[in-house]
Amino acid sequence: MALPRRVVMLSFEGPDRYASIGGLSTRVSQLARAFGGLGCIVDLIFVGDPAAAAVEAYAPNVTLRRWSQWISGHHPRNAYDGEEQKVLDWESSVPGFVVDSIVAPAAAMGERTLVIAEEWQTANVAIRIDRIARLRGVRHAFTLMWNANGTYGWDKVDWSALRAAAAITTVSKHMKGELRRIGVSALVIPNGIDTGLHDGADPRLLAEMKQALAGRPTLVKVGHFDPDKDWMQAIDALAELHAAGINARLIVRGRYNESAERVFAHAFERGLSVERLAYEGTDGHKVIDGIALSEAPVLHLRAYLDEETLSALYAAADAVLANSGREPFGLVGLEVIAAGGIAVCGATGEEYAEPFVNAIVCDTADGRELAIYICALLEDPSIAEKMRRAGAETAERYSWPHALAALDLKIRYVDALTS
Repeated sequence: MALPRRVVMLSFEGPDRYASIGGLSTRVSQLARAFGGLGCIVDLIFVGDPAAAAVEAYAPNVTLRRWSQWISGHHPRNAYDGEEQKVLDWESSVPGFVVDSIVAPAAAMGERTLVIAEEWQTANVAIRIDRIARLRGVRHAFTLMWNANGTYGWDKVDWSALRAAAAITTVSKHMKGELRRIGVSALVIPNGIDTGLHDGADPRLLAEMKQALAGRPTLVKVGHFDPDKDWMQAIDALAELHAAGINARLIVRGRYNESAERVFAHAFERGLSVERLAYEGTDGHKVIDGIALSEAPVLHLRAYLDEETLSALYAAADAVLANSGREPFGLVGLEVIAAGGIAVCGATGEEYAEPFVNAIVCDTADGRELAIYICALLEDPSIAEKMRRAGAETAERYSWPHALAALDLKIRYVDALTS
């Protein structure tokens, strides 16, 4: 590979807990580390914790730059709290910094820079980076990409200006199709996962988690309480399992909001009680202890889970429900199979998912469909074991080094268009 030596990544989400809201934080954090591991000098600019250092070394060759901290200090909930003000701040301050402090100095040393901007919040930032670079006479010295992870916020994007400024990329064929529907062409560059995840869950934590689950059929669902995530299907499937005499439970983790209220109200309507486990610390062992004490059909974890504890939960559960009706890529499902778990996916963006080979794939939002597939797993453990083995093999092919090899070729194409 011949990736540019300097890399700038622009994303509201990032590795801080304050900025870890969804799959985007996982994507940019892991991608930054992967670039750094290949020897690239990386600056990850994101809306970080207002109480943390503005500039901090994160991983080999990776520097975190926490932007808009002066605004975040007044909006302590998360990176999207005070979003409108932060977007304006980024548009006014980030483009000049990227061009004058990174791109231009690198160009003076004969080095190219790759700039990747993520999601709608950075669309105008990318447009202004292009504009300033042309004024400075350094537009030839870098590759500019704007990446779409989802459809939210597209109504705020000036697509004509963005297409003129940057190469538009996305993470799956499904998302490419979504962009095509609005007349926008895009290059597909799949996500990856850290190579360290291929080792599976930590054996000690996995044993501890299995002991906490105590052999009770357990489903897990992690993500935003968003209608697109098919939460109602998960609840209906659990109710179907109980109606069949299977004392299964569903462990869920997601930020509480109005959508969550509707999900839990539906659980009560289906005769399923909900228990909440709230814990403000970061000790995964205490969360595992709380899981062991819960007997409710639905357990809502309002707690932080580090990657090791989350992987152990994925691997210990009978299935992890990444069943989205609309899924841009399906990073959670990929992490599940890498951990040694069984992922239940939808049928949109999860191109890695082979139905009943390495994952369960639901074609509908009907809880009965999902319940039938879960029953088959519980009735025949050999099916589950074969799927776990196949999933681990699939995960090996979706590492960041593989994704970066594809990115390298796409960069060459983009540069050829602009040369």
